[in-house]
Amino acid sequence: MPRVPERKRPTNKSSGRITAPRLWIVMTRSYRALSRLAEQSIARAGLCLTDFAALEALLHKGPLTITGIQEKVLLASGSMTAAIDRLEKLGLVVRKASAADRRARLVELTREGRKVAASCFEKHARDLEGVLSVLSAEEKEQMYSSLKKLGLFAAGQTISRSAGQQPR
Repeated sequence: MPRVPERKRPTNKSSGRITAPRLWIVMTRSYRALSRLAEQSIARAGLCLTDFAALEALLHKGPLTITGIQEKVLLASGSMTAAIDRLEKLGLVVRKASAADRRARLVELTREGRKVAASCFEKHARDLEGVLSVLSAEEKEQMYSSLKKLGLFAAGQTISRSAGQQPR
């Protein structure tokens, strides 16, 4: 993939630095563009985002309850139940009783489900690698570290504020 030329960074003219609002806009626009590309990649595999997310979680984490899948992919319970219903009708997953908790039902990939999930994930990963090839390995590592640090800090701020505490 051709390298994208770097553009001059917009700055706050008075300080010569990138401002938080401008950085937020760039992150949001990047996220939206990457999300569209990821959804197109998944759609080419014949799946919707929710179904793909459930298959991917089961492929990499093994059998899970619907709640467990939901926690991994951050989707609402109704959406996840509908996805599991669709995947079950396609013969890609089965629900089984849990040996550890008789009330719980585990969702597990079938042999066909494992093949479909692995194939879809492999193609999707290649598509994402192609898009992110514009970044060097060092840039990817720096971005990963920076976004993780920012996300963890923001999550802590959200929790603090929702508990009525003052921001740090």
